[in-house]
Amino acid sequence: MDPRGRLLMDFFNSMQKNKLKLEINRYGFDFLDKFSAAGIVLEYGQLTPYLIHKYRFLNVPEQCLEELLQWHLDKQGNICLYFNETANNVCCFNLDNNYKDTNTPLIPEMIFSVNILSEFLAELGMEPLVVVSGRGYHLWCRFTEAIDNQRLFDFMIRMEARTLAALHKNNYDYHRIKVNIYPNNQITNIGSLRLFGSEHIRCKIFSYVLTKTGMLDEAESWQRFTDYLENRTIPLQQFQQAYDELMVYFNKSY
Repeated sequence: MDPRGRLLMDFFNSMQKNKLKLEINRYGFDFLDKFSAAGIVLEYGQLTPYLIHKYRFLNVPEQCLEELLQWHLDKQGNICLYFNETANNVCCFNLDNNYKDTNTPLIPEMIFSVNILSEFLAELGMEPLVVVSGRGYHLWCRFTEAIDNQRLFDFMIRMEARTLAALHKNNYDYHRIKVNIYPNNQITNIGSLRLFGSEHIRCKIFSYVLTKTGMLDEAESWQRFTDYLENRTIPLQQFQQAYDELMVYFNKSY
């Protein structure tokens, strides 16, 4: 396996591996027959604008997953994985602008939101990995152990509330920002997220990493991703402390 693929498998190791969504420009019966021959089940296919095809595959063998991850790394398509149904050692805040126009520059509300949410998390000892994605950013946190989905959600929904409140307090329109939280037990088997390390199938922008000092290039982004995996994964005890501190904050504030 490509060493970068092994990094992805390690980083996202709690997510479901036998089910995925593939976003790609390829299509046709010959294309799909290859997957059927490997025992993969096509649950659905969807044609979207710009001739992008989205397929949800079930029963994906490990060997096929490795091949698809290589396509992902070679920028031939995007692999999106689903979170574990009960507990995960990764979580993600998916920040998008609340409009469909993907050609507009980042709106001021987005810039403020990603900065303030990153700051709030860092204050709790939970520095996120911030990755460019479509109309916004993915803010990933990774833990040394899997954490119950509901406990993660309880923490994340309060962090979202703090972010939106900060937007309002600083005279921004919080309606312009959409925050989706993963894992969310209501959409565990519906909503998937694109993995790091690829080029967005529609806008052709790499999943660059954003730091306090600015956007990293592709090579630097891989270095930061590796560093986060090896040196910045959050201890379970740190999450528990952050969770308790956040609950105290909300009990006092609301």
